[in-house]
Amino acid sequence: MEWMRLDFGKKLVVALALACVLLVSGLGYMYLAGTGRAERNLVGVISVEGAIISSRAAGEVAAAINQAMFNASVKAVVIRIDSPGGYAHLVEQIYLDVLELKKHKPVVASVATALSGGYYIAVAADRIYAHPTSMVGNVGVIGTGPPTLIPSERVLETGPYKATGFSRLLFPFNLSHALDSFASAVENGRGSRLRLSSTELKRGMIYMGSEAVAAGLADELGSLQTAAARAAEEAGLVDYRVVDISPAGGARGLSTAASNETEVAWREITVETLNRLNPPPAVYYLYLPSAAYVQSLTPLVQAEESAEDSAAAGAVGRGGVVVDLSHGNRVSSWVFDLLSAELAMRGVVVGYADTWDELKSSLPSAACLIVAAPTQAYSPEEFKVIDEFVSRGRLLLMFFDPAAEYVDPSALLGPINSLANRYGLSFGKGYLYSEGEHYGLYRNIYVRQFANTSLTRGLDAVVLFTATYLHHTDSDAAWTEDAYSSVAEQRDSYAPISVIEGGNGTVAAFGDLTFLMEPYVYIEDNYRLVMNLVSAIAEIEVPEEKVEAPEYNVTKPELPVGTEKLYMERIDGDEHELRWTRVGENETLVERPDRTTRYHFDVNDSLVRWESDGMAAAYDTPLPDLPYP
Repeated sequence: MEWMRLDFGKKLVVALALACVLLVSGLGYMYLAGTGRAERNLVGVISVEGAIISSRAAGEVAAAINQAMFNASVKAVVIRIDSPGGYAHLVEQIYLDVLELKKHKPVVASVATALSGGYYIAVAADRIYAHPTSMVGNVGVIGTGPPTLIPSERVLETGPYKATGFSRLLFPFNLSHALDSFASAVENGRGSRLRLSSTELKRGMIYMGSEAVAAGLADELGSLQTAAARAAEEAGLVDYRVVDISPAGGARGLSTAASNETEVAWREITVETLNRLNPPPAVYYLYLPSAAYVQSLTPLVQAEESAEDSAAAGAVGRGGVVVDLSHGNRVSSWVFDLLSAELAMRGVVVGYADTWDELKSSLPSAACLIVAAPTQAYSPEEFKVIDEFVSRGRLLLMFFDPAAEYVDPSALLGPINSLANRYGLSFGKGYLYSEGEHYGLYRNIYVRQFANTSLTRGLDAVVLFTATYLHHTDSDAAWTEDAYSSVAEQRDSYAPISVIEGGNGTVAAFGDLTFLMEPYVYIEDNYRLVMNLVSAIAEIEVPEEKVEAPEYNVTKPELPVGTEKLYMERIDGDEHELRWTRVGENETLVERPDRTTRYHFDVNDSLVRWESDGMAAAYDTPLPDLPYP
């Protein structure tokens, strides 16, 4: 009986163990079966985050795209974008990779921030989802132009553009071609859904998510999950799992983000940061806040050359040109190099005044005063000095350039208008641009209408580079045809040149400085405009200053009794020594080799009598003293 009970217990243990094995096996089978089905239906997420300014970051995204393309379990892909763009070639690399991926699998973009190059990547997707306040668009290009080469005898290059890469004159057109490629990618990617014209697209505007949908830049508002669901639908998936994709191991839940090697948030990146990472020339599909430009650009006078080695204002001589540097002016001899060379060939010297006293003292003999890019205001007393200079038939040239290299953000137009306003002129805010006719870029405007003034006659077309305008007056001397003001946002006929002639002098104002410099001076009639300035300056006749003889108030010296003086006396070619002695308060003795004469005076120093070797004379009316000397 006891044996039977033991046998029954053993059987029960075996039965329970077998049941556990079967249960675990069943659950394992079910788990593995379920997992297998899910792993065969994946929607992969590839993240593009931050500024794309390193090859490593772009390479990681490219590797993730390759994993998604060749992993059979990944049926569709979502590109999650939170990026302002980056280097043009890296953005284009990712864009082309996404296009290739799209040939094999559905691709949907989910954008939080897709600006410039970030949006360039997004348009490669089949559809774009945005949040209501996502920032989308900013189609455009930023370029840092080639530097000026200072050649070396030890480091040699084989061609004029080997070191600089680009022509400074043609670089705007290089950027324009890049912009055309960007706009073409958007138009091809969005197709008939795009509701913006090419001109509107190239303005670089940023659209909020809902606005982007209305403009056809995005398809719908939705979350990352919405985008994943749409990608799965395009792939015909009902049951699927969403995974992040890493380049190393495929779908493993790891994020592939375009990391920023500078460890600087993209909103804090400046042009200076970019130049440090990638020295100019460089091309970017990148959004930068406007402050990033101002913080990074130093005055051109510092970047290129200072005026310290140029002629001082006091050395210009009669009929010369004085350039004011006493008001924090952000210009140098670099800006006026060509003008100075042409004037020098006509015997006119250009000098630079570092202080107001130096400028003031040089004006009487000068023919022209140049006031350019001041950062400190002119006082009423200083204006009086300048106006007196102009009234003597001289020439005042005022220049303002709205480019960051020439302005103080805290002052802007105030300093130049403190002088211009006193002549009835006023420089306008912002800069001019044209979406129609322009030289390479929208800010390089054509001017084709001119008044018949001494400075603008004979001109057919002038190109100005980032120029402002002067508010309309009777002195307008040149006009644009289809330009816009960046501040007014209005299309109008703007006057970037004004000339006041008549009376005794001439005052002229220009809204640009770049047209004076090489190589820009050789575009259209820019050189002729400079030569008009040269002629106007060289033709001014500055009369010699009359030097008046100084007035002296000379009085008779007080000589004490006993004073002796020796003189050389010449009579009929015969020289001899003369001794003069004051022998008393009213008596002097004059000794010559042949005679001695004693003179007697009254209290008024009038001669009363004299004696000389037996001769004598007395005067009833004393002879007055002669003027001294």
